[in-house]
Amino acid sequence: MLICLTSIVAIQFFGPAGLALVLLALVVDGRRVLPGWWALSRRMRWLLLSVWLILAYGTPGDAWHDVAWLPTYEGLRDATLQAARLVLAVGCLAWLFALVGRDGLRAALISLLRPLARAGLATDRLVVRLSLVMDNLQSPLPAGAWRAMLHPSAEAAAGPTHLCVVVPAWRPADYVHCVAALAISSFLVCIG
Repeated sequence: MLICLTSIVAIQFFGPAGLALVLLALVVDGRRVLPGWWALSRRMRWLLLSVWLILAYGTPGDAWHDVAWLPTYEGLRDATLQAARLVLAVGCLAWLFALVGRDGLRAALISLLRPLARAGLATDRLVVRLSLVMDNLQSPLPAGAWRAMLHPSAEAAAGPTHLCVVVPAWRPADYVHCVAALAISSFLVCIG
């Protein structure tokens, strides 16, 4: 989870060379990653298009082919770079989901939020709610089901009454992986 979060943050600072290396790393593990990556990217296609259009038309510069209503050269470059960053960040999430699955993600969330739980925040409730949302997003609903959910006479859906999460112990190899991820991310930010 830490490696994925570090990668997502670092990707926002990468230039084309760094993004190409991240793409290469994700494609190497393609058999596990590509189906989930494709599904997640497809779900956010309208967001990607909106971001691309906003950046392409909102960035000042010289109009493409000197046509006033076309985006600028700088806008096209920035929009494409930001869209590539978003797609690769989604690829990192797909890699995380493929690597650890839902149970591993729950355990990682509990481990990462443990310091906040010591401060008095109800992190267990947050993890349970996120787990329920993730579980419900995986099952398709019939068309118009949202109307029935909002109806005042709608009954609460029956669901699980408890959630068991097994958190594995932290190993020395985990330190090595985290330090390596930070070092690689720092290097890629520098080469840009």
